[in-house]
Amino acid sequence: MIKKVAVGLALCSAASLAVAQDRRPENGPPINIAAAKKIAAGVLAECAKNSWNVAVAVVEPNGSLVYFERMENTQYASMDIAIGKARAAATYRRPTRVFMEVINKAPATATLPGVFASPGGVPIMADGRVIGAVGVSGVTGDQDEQCAKAGLGS
Repeated sequence: MIKKVAVGLALCSAASLAVAQDRRPENGPPINIAAAKKIAAGVLAECAKNSWNVAVAVVEPNGSLVYFERMENTQYASMDIAIGKARAAATYRRPTRVFMEVINKAPATATLPGVFASPGGVPIMADGRVIGAVGVSGVTGDQDEQCAKAGLGS
């Protein structure tokens, strides 16, 4: 019995340590429409420069859609995927690339609601807080993420 309690305490300690090391930033006030449009314009400029047709979504920290746009001839599936990537990045407060990288190590991650294990969803930060996220879909995950980051740099 004592051995089981000791093992249980060790597991709890390890879990607490893992949580302490995985601190994500706090949420801030939601992004406004003007800022969302500016980010989307930066995304679309980067994609147009590379002749990539994409959809771009910007959401608030709770995942509510603030702004959406798609380029001509973008595949229809990319509309929902861009919104999903943005929502995942905002609500989990981390880039969607993280899910792709961790899913093989912790397969249960794939069962979490709203997970998109593909790069292209990136949180939007202001003063160290998450104020929303941008999601891009239409090309490869790496290219989607390149455009999302370009939009954040604009």
